[in-house]
Amino acid sequence: MWADEAALDAAARRLDEWESSLADRAERARDLSARARALTGTARSADGLIEVSVDSTGSLTDLRLDERVRQHSAAHTARQILAVTRDARADLLRRLTEATTDALGADDPAARAIVETHRRRLDPDPGAPDAGR
Repeated sequence: MWADEAALDAAARRLDEWESSLADRAERARDLSARARALTGTARSADGLIEVSVDSTGSLTDLRLDERVRQHSAAHTARQILAVTRDARADLLRRLTEATTDALGADDPAARAIVETHRRRLDPDPGAPDAGR
């Protein structure tokens, strides 16, 4: 009978540890979600004429143009804005990756899946010209 009680106690301890582990992971996931919602990405063109900020979804939240952009064609300025927006999204992805890795660990399968989901959303065509600048 003692062996059965010891086995039951061991099983109960394992269940308690598992429950504690799940509660800890849930708390870290809630913290990560809050941190991720607050993150932004920002980038500036090499010449300093254009600065872009994006929110946690990658949507443009701020665009600053130096008056000197008037010296360039509208097409050139538009290309630069798109390139800097991609750079701001890359900055956001870097921040999201760091936050996810800090919260869940680099080897965690859920962390890898979260980062990959963000990567697909923020960099849908990594092979496009000017991608990853």
